[in-house]
Amino acid sequence: MPNIFEISTEYIDELVSLQPMAATYLGIRGYNDQWNDFSPAGIAADRAFCAKYLARISALGRSQERWELHGRRVLRQDIEQSLAKIDGGEPYRDINNIFSPVQNLRDVFDMMPQATDADWLDVVARLNTLEAPIQGYIETLNVGRGRGLVSARRQVEACIDQCATHVGLDSYFNTLVNTARECGSTPETVALLAEAAEAAKASYANLGTYLQDEYLPDAGEADGVGPDRYKTASYSFLLTHLDFEETYRWGWDEVISLRIRMVEVAKRIDPDLSFEEVVELLETDARFLAQSPEEFLEIMKATQAEALEKLSGTHFDVPSEIEHVDVKLAPPGGALGAYYTSPSEDFSRAGCVWYSQPGKTVFPLSDEISTAYHEGFPGHHLQVGMQVCLGESLTRAHRLAIWYSGYGEGWALYAEQFMFEEGFMDAPHHEFGMLMGQIMRACRVVIDIGMHLGFGIPQDAPVHPGEAWTFETAVELAETYALLAPEYAVSEVTRYLGWPGQAISYKIGQKAILDIREEARDRDWFTLKEFHARIVGSGPVGLDYLREIVLG
Repeated sequence: MPNIFEISTEYIDELVSLQPMAATYLGIRGYNDQWNDFSPAGIAADRAFCAKYLARISALGRSQERWELHGRRVLRQDIEQSLAKIDGGEPYRDINNIFSPVQNLRDVFDMMPQATDADWLDVVARLNTLEAPIQGYIETLNVGRGRGLVSARRQVEACIDQCATHVGLDSYFNTLVNTARECGSTPETVALLAEAAEAAKASYANLGTYLQDEYLPDAGEADGVGPDRYKTASYSFLLTHLDFEETYRWGWDEVISLRIRMVEVAKRIDPDLSFEEVVELLETDARFLAQSPEEFLEIMKATQAEALEKLSGTHFDVPSEIEHVDVKLAPPGGALGAYYTSPSEDFSRAGCVWYSQPGKTVFPLSDEISTAYHEGFPGHHLQVGMQVCLGESLTRAHRLAIWYSGYGEGWALYAEQFMFEEGFMDAPHHEFGMLMGQIMRACRVVIDIGMHLGFGIPQDAPVHPGEAWTFETAVELAETYALLAPEYAVSEVTRYLGWPGQAISYKIGQKAILDIREEARDRDWFTLKEFHARIVGSGPVGLDYLREIVLG
């Protein structure tokens, strides 16, 4: 009889043949010249694949082995969530400004090897055939339109703008040609790449035209998705059920209390300035800035190296395979902010922290130190890197292809707070920056729940008390309380509305981990190092199951 580890390996082998883009993201060679099928037939194939492996797990015999049972539970839950999304019609209205095929079809090129001419020829092949997945995607969206399953106008307009960026003179596809030339590729390969880049730009132009001329007139006017879709979506990120009214109230309490702390810290930065003047100081004074993209990247790399050196062996056991993390500026055209991409299965591709800040030449640093800990070490890079390393206890599917935002983003936000607790952000401006990150995630809770579920703004709220939410009100909160720049605030609120339930996962996950830590302090085994080992050693799991794992 097979066990879950054998089934999981077969699951990944079949997954990457069905979804070649997943192979690229996982660093599995042999599929980098191929595309997923985004058509309705591809969705049907995905569903059949999920049903097949769910049946195989159900047919497994009894077992008492810990990691066997762990692997079964985790893979079963992940497949069940995939089926719920397909059966709920989500692929047929999958348009948003941050995580939909519009972005994924471009982002996959960031993960492709670019070391040899053979690598670049895979890039050429994908660029030349980009029209096929785009046409499949359009076919699926048309089926959705016929069923009344459409995305909101605001999300469609954001994607139209992104398509325009990919078509323009500053298109990412043009930069690929320059990169290949700088890497020493042959003139023949560079010429093929230049021609293929134009084909890819034409494909994105076609997608943009379709979205503008055909899809947009049918797009929904309401930004919120309503209680049924929101409940299902939020559960898929957390694997725990929430009392949304209670969570909404808690979110507002966090916004208010964090703002009070920020005002106190601002006085420590400069007691003679108002709060607003301190914010301006941190954004303009040379003491708190990196003066170029190059200087910014060097500071971020040094931040990662210092954290690894001081914490490895004391609070975390760090495998040698993940002692390095890359830090890069992201190409233009996507949502703004920082994000992390995982190492490949064989670690030939390192984990990488990306910063999407197009056009910036000067970089305020006050909030970037905590972001570095969130995205890199000991946040995502440690958690995801450990996940890839745990071949003795986690199935291949769990190590490579399973992720829950409540667990992963909760850990990363916990990592920010932990680094503050350990004295890594004792300078007032760094503490202020850490609080900026925390209050932004609290604002996400109230905006996401409030707008998707139609909750009113409480009478005791610090902004627009007693009023109904609007997009402009949400952007105002993001600007005035999370202190986001106007363009970033618009991008962020658009993201929350297009990816329901994901935005709350950071703060909800952090709270769950902190609650588990407090309960664990009374256990005989408790040390911070052991607590952290139990969290990252579980691999990504739902928040209910995480509590079972850590506390026993």
